[in-house]
Amino acid sequence: MAHAELRKRAGAPRVQLNAELLLPQSKPARYTGGEWNARQKDWDAAEVRLAMAYPDIYDVGMSNLGFQILYEIANDIPDVLCDRVYAPWVDMEGAMRRQGVPLYGLESRRPLAQFDIIGFQLPYELNMTNVLNMLDLAGIPILAAQRGEEHPLVIAGGSGAYHPEPMADFIDAFAIGDGEEVLVEMLDVYRAWRRRPHRFRRQLLEELARLEGVYVPAFYRPQYDRAGRYLGLQPIHPDAPERVCRRVVERLPLAPVRPVVPYISIVHDRAMVEIQRGCTQGCRFCQAGIIYRPVRERSAEEICRLSQQLIDHTGYEELGLLSLSSADHSQIVEIIRRLKDQFSDRPLSLSLPSLRVDSFSVELANMIQERRRSGLTFAPEAGSQRLRDVINKKVRAEDLFQAAEAAFQSGWLRIKLYFMIGLPTETVEDVRAIGELVREVLEIGRRHVGRRAQVAVSAATFVPKPHTPFQWMPMVAEDTLAEHIAVLQDVTRVKGIHLSWHAPVTSLLEAALSRGDRRLGQVIYRAWQLGAKFDAWEEQFRPAAWEQAFAEAGLHPDDFARRPLDYADALPWEHIDAGVSKAFLWAEYQRALRGETLSDCREVCHGCGIRGRFKLLACPLLAEEPAEERPA
Repeated sequence: MAHAELRKRAGAPRVQLNAELLLPQSKPARYTGGEWNARQKDWDAAEVRLAMAYPDIYDVGMSNLGFQILYEIANDIPDVLCDRVYAPWVDMEGAMRRQGVPLYGLESRRPLAQFDIIGFQLPYELNMTNVLNMLDLAGIPILAAQRGEEHPLVIAGGSGAYHPEPMADFIDAFAIGDGEEVLVEMLDVYRAWRRRPHRFRRQLLEELARLEGVYVPAFYRPQYDRAGRYLGLQPIHPDAPERVCRRVVERLPLAPVRPVVPYISIVHDRAMVEIQRGCTQGCRFCQAGIIYRPVRERSAEEICRLSQQLIDHTGYEELGLLSLSSADHSQIVEIIRRLKDQFSDRPLSLSLPSLRVDSFSVELANMIQERRRSGLTFAPEAGSQRLRDVINKKVRAEDLFQAAEAAFQSGWLRIKLYFMIGLPTETVEDVRAIGELVREVLEIGRRHVGRRAQVAVSAATFVPKPHTPFQWMPMVAEDTLAEHIAVLQDVTRVKGIHLSWHAPVTSLLEAALSRGDRRLGQVIYRAWQLGAKFDAWEEQFRPAAWEQAFAEAGLHPDDFARRPLDYADALPWEHIDAGVSKAFLWAEYQRALRGETLSDCREVCHGCGIRGRFKLLACPLLAEEPAEERPA
């Protein structure tokens, strides 16, 4: 057994935290561990040690339900120790580097380099440099090709894994899709591998590649033509499938009922229960609506039982009912009524993070917030009916006005509206229509609550995402985007309306990373070397570092973000099978250009391919699925 392996099995020294390290930091409790419900397991008794890593600060990562689910699943396996680690904020990182303190797990206080597996959650493209920074802080080689048997296996999952190529140089294996089952299988493979007297890292990767839903980048080679145009990904190992099919759990597993309770306020500081997974609305810009198909609901009975356990084990006074579209749950009214009766003897408030733009959603909000009525949030996404038809957002102006009428009439004082700028086919008139909508909503509010009525408008730049009907559509041109933002500022310059928007430069980077191929690995690596990290944080974003990194690689963000694509073009993510057919996505893209809408999947099955791909799953659609669409 290698010296490094003997050292790991004998037990690595714990990281010693001291006042000099912690007290100067903005929130020292991010780094101490020891929270209520944190799982403490014997380091020396564990056969497999897994560090679950979230590439953003504690406050954000602790709010991620998927992270909590996998943490509990892994720790429920007797011989597995699962620890947590988050990206330290810049103040703490500086102190760690000055004092030579490596990145460590919160529960065990052991250096990350001493774990067997590091499992990253990839929620967002602008977290990518944080992954590199965390590996560097841990003393683990950043490039997967430079890791040997003595180094941890680095895996990654989450929605970001559906387009793994930009991170392919840094990750040993990606888990694609629902992680509840595939994580356990990956741990089983690792356990069996490490028990062998003679073992090599390549053997481990080969066995992982045989698992459904696992993508091992080292077993594939990207191909380009002489002009640098991406031609596809070629498997170079017999165990590497041409397409990696995502994992889907047939029914939602039991949710964590003993989540870790933080010492400090976090982004979503409440108990959370996932009431359903998936969405049937079919918004054409929404990646989550594709990659989480089909819809799987929890029953009202299970939700009430899980909620009781969650509140008993955490002491929270707020419970979030989570899904992509909570109001679409077939038993949502019964769920709210039963939970209100169940917790009538304690001060528990309920929250629905995602509401449709209709008066029914206001009715639900009135049911769950009978006392404090500060604000409601809706997402019309586009100002004109024409553009809402393009994106298949099934909302009419009348729906929004009726919802606003019901909300302000019921005593709500503030409505927040989400829109996107730069949507496919968007014109200046579409942007002006946003102003007309929000001014009318404000006027409705003033009729009911006077000058206390407020309308907050948040505008995000549209970014085309893989596995959506708009994956072929380029990001809007820079000058057009600037013009549309200026128009939006002008039409919302009214007292009582508050506008915020995303910086276009960060959206351009997000779009490049969303649509790029494996060449972006060198760009990400160089940008990190030049100081890029926490790119999603406006005060930390360093555009000059990214500009230099792209230039040194002989690339430009527009090469990826603003390049139009056709059906015949090879897509850098199409080796990942999300279950929805390429032909269906293309047909939806063509319908969008014609301004044609598609009804909710609960009303009629449109043949996206998900039912044919996952035969065992019960989808809340018609009994018969129509023939799969062919590209026009």
